[in-house]
Amino acid sequence: MTSDSPRSCARAFVVTLLVMSGIPDLLNASEGGYAIWPYAVVLGIGYAALLWPARRRPHWLTPQLRTGAPAVASLLFTAASLLLGQEALFGPGETAVLLSLLFIAVRHCPQPWTVVCGILTGIALLGTPARFYQDDTSGLLGFMMAALVLIGVVGGLAAFMRSQDYRRTVAVVETRRAERVAIAADLHDFVAHHVTGILVQTQMARMMATTQPEHLDTVLAGIERAATEALASMRRTVGVLRDTGPDAADRRPVGDLAGIAELADGFASPVQHVTLDRDPTVPEDLPHEVQAAAFRVVQEALTNVRRHAADATEITVRLRHDGRRLEVGVTDDGLGGTQLPAAAHGGGFGLVGLTERVTALGGALRAGPPAGQTQGWEVRALFPTGKV
Repeated sequence: MTSDSPRSCARAFVVTLLVMSGIPDLLNASEGGYAIWPYAVVLGIGYAALLWPARRRPHWLTPQLRTGAPAVASLLFTAASLLLGQEALFGPGETAVLLSLLFIAVRHCPQPWTVVCGILTGIALLGTPARFYQDDTSGLLGFMMAALVLIGVVGGLAAFMRSQDYRRTVAVVETRRAERVAIAADLHDFVAHHVTGILVQTQMARMMATTQPEHLDTVLAGIERAATEALASMRRTVGVLRDTGPDAADRRPVGDLAGIAELADGFASPVQHVTLDRDPTVPEDLPHEVQAAAFRVVQEALTNVRRHAADATEITVRLRHDGRRLEVGVTDDGLGGTQLPAAAHGGGFGLVGLTERVTALGGALRAGPPAGQTQGWEVRALFPTGKV
């Protein structure tokens, strides 16, 4: 038995109950000496609109046509009965069909057809008692009040489910938007970091080709390593874009505290020295999201050093843990000089996105000159870790 079997059984039960509800309409009309064909026509149109399989439904059979045609047929039957002065019955089958069509109209019809089809179906349902109680005002009012209650219940339920559908759609759109923003952030954090490094080291190689050729191989190796890492990061990110399965998010390129050491080593160059100052008290088992955010802080800060402080010679990456908070800091001694082209400076969104990441974890981020110093720049983030 498949997982859809309970749903299929429930659908079959509802269809059977709906069809069986029309039998009393036809039997009562036959036993009362009324013509059967008007009831058969109204019920037939209603059942066709309700029970036509969705996979075989033609494109022209829209929700507004499905709900409007049976309602018009019922209204014509009622109008003919009143104009000719001939009494006619109404029964549970037609009532069930019209209520079902009202539900479809309110939940599935596009605007403004929702209001039009809903009102049309409601009027058709309210008019059915008038066929039989043409001269009995009290009986007519009683059945119309009962019909109003049913219309309110079914219409309210359909409206609630429509609002839930809308909220679900909005949630899906927002989730997809958040996913795209996250992937864009990954592209910025990883690929831009490596590409900026390639650009800087390429400029350095051009200068060293004539002045320090003995160190050129080290710079070229760094360019090769940065290009390889950029390509790997891009492949992982594109893999996330192509794969929508449940494991796609797990392959997003993320970092941790151990990756910060590799990041610092990969950033170092013959003219820039990077020191990793990690306190031994920093735990290895910090929450993964905290480690990933700390990695992003260091990565963004180092990328900004390349972009905005190419003259820096000493960069310090600092990790501290005081028992409850993780402190991540990146300090450089640059004066803000850079020789990068204007197009490589970035749009200024790196620290904005970084602030969002840090504050989302309950932390705080500060970027500015180091306290008590006249030159250099510092990026400092504090993360609550919950560890004692």
